[in-house]
Amino acid sequence: MFKLKQISKESIPEALEKAERYRLINEPWLAESICFDILEADPENSKAVVILILAITDQFGTAEMVDVNDARQLLPRLANEYQRQYYAGIICERQAKSILNRTKSHGGFVAYDWFRDAMDHYEKAEAVRPSGNDDAILRWNTCARLIMRHHLEPKSEEYIEPPLE
Repeated sequence: MFKLKQISKESIPEALEKAERYRLINEPWLAESICFDILEADPENSKAVVILILAITDQFGTAEMVDVNDARQLLPRLANEYQRQYYAGIICERQAKSILNRTKSHGGFVAYDWFRDAMDHYEKAEAVRPSGNDDAILRWNTCARLIMRHHLEPKSEEYIEPPLE
């Protein structure tokens, strides 16, 4: 097993820029690795936590080893309630999109549930948002439009009469 090398605190701003660039060129696993290095050197770096959440969710539906809980476990490390709710919404929204892309016909109700969870988080973020920040509203509207565009509905709970002995 390898012992990972630690980066210096002075290199963190440049490392954050690299992580953002790797996300932009669709190499989220490299951004993820850089964020882990940053957080090892500075565990309270909320920008690295945000980039890490986004890098993990970039991989939803494309990498088998990515679990939604990998992203969710990072939420308590965010600086405030707005960020925790907003990024919880991002996680749910991205999970919904990955399910929708993978399952087209069968997973509509599952995607619907994930979108609705995202919308609930966005509403909570909206309630505590900084003045002039309507990002949560924009995301809520996007989820609503995707639900309507794809005609997504909750799973219908059909009552089935239990058989008599």
